Amino acid sequence: MKFLSILILIAMTSQLYAEDNLTSIWDLKALSKPPKMEWVDSNVPIRSLIFTGPDYNGGPTQVFAFYATPGTLSGDPSKDKNLPAVVLLHGGGGTAFADWVELWAKRGYAAIALDFSGRRPASPVFDKKTNKLVVERNHGKLIRTRLPHGGPEHTGEEKFKNVGGDITDDWQYHAISNILLAHSLVRSFPEVDPERTAVTGISWGGYLTCIAASVDSRFKAAVPVYGCGFLYEGESVQKPQIDRLSPEKREEWIKMYDPSKHLVNCHVPIFFVNGTNDIHYPLDSYMKSYHAVPGEKNLRIEVNMRHGHPPGWAPMEIEQFVASKIHNAKPLAKIDRPEQHAAQATAQIQSQIPIAKAHFHWTSDQGLLSKRKWSTTAAALDDKGRVLTSQVPDDATIWYFTATDERGAMTSSEVIFVATKNN
Repeated sequence: MKFLSILILIAMTSQLYAEDNLTSIWDLKALSKPPKMEWVDSNVPIRSLIFTGPDYNGGPTQVFAFYATPGTLSGDPSKDKNLPAVVLLHGGGGTAFADWVELWAKRGYAAIALDFSGRRPASPVFDKKTNKLVVERNHGKLIRTRLPHGGPEHTGEEKFKNVGGDITDDWQYHAISNILLAHSLVRSFPEVDPERTAVTGISWGGYLTCIAASVDSRFKAAVPVYGCGFLYEGESVQKPQIDRLSPEKREEWIKMYDPSKHLVNCHVPIFFVNGTNDIHYPLDSYMKSYHAVPGEKNLRIEVNMRHGHPPGWAPMEIEQFVASKIHNAKPLAKIDRPEQHAAQATAQIQSQIPIAKAHFHWTSDQGLLSKRKWSTTAAALDDKGRVLTSQVPDDATIWYFTATDERGAMTSSEVIFVATKNN
């Protein structure tokens, strides 16, 4: 009993230390209040607004966001009542995307997407004949105007080199602050149910989602796409920039801004979405990030999933996961950690919806994770649809299961790395 009490005391102390560390970076009490805001335009299907962010260069910042609801799209916002809401976080080279906001508003959500580079994109254009949103698929051509009081740029200087000293010139300090402020703002809108909100982000936005979900417990669901932690090790393309920092700054950057240090506090239900060969957020770092989460979590790993904004918001499972947490919709299937006995792999599966198909994925390659070729075969499913089985090739270096339910929604097991000399 005495030993158990000591363990509990250690756990409580560790948790308090972690919370104090988070609070020292972000003032959660202040950020839980809606910021000052003004509508840039409020009588169009996809509206534009600017809210006040934290100080930068001695004064408050301006943060741009797109906002839409089912009512704004239909032309009758008075019908919007008790809406769930989602906060949308873009990645590198991106901005607030009107088509992303429209996608979620069509699903029945109040959706807000903010810019993380101190800019505002051009106002949405609608076809005069069809009234459909005109979408520029080449994101590089999107016109983005620097705001007079925009915050830090979205570059390596602000994301890495500025660490240490005054945190108000750090990109992550502003980005997470603005996510929490946008969340507080959308929760304050009369058409929104403040207890049914979610966050999802792509690439660097997925990185931010990991931190935001670990800091802001008001979210009921979080979906990081690609983005993860442990960027200071493994094969991440971000690692060289971290390694170029002085030893003191490198240590501080990891402690303050690597999601691995925050995910250990994540109790918001979280759904990780990535591909097998992602160069920005490699599979080993991704699985370490998944394992770091103590709370509810699930996983979707797609063989050779493309990296980008439209590919990142395309998977249907993202909205299904969110809906299961805020609408009581049927949850995604959950595959337990697989086990291997001799050459046979098995995994238990829980699903309220019948499983339509299951697969076993593996690679026999070694070397860079992003360069490995993957193979896929059908996995056996028992009569009750509760157990997945497959033979593991003798030379497999990495493997995992996927299961797809009758809705077409796919989830994955944990990815298993086979211990080899060169793996």
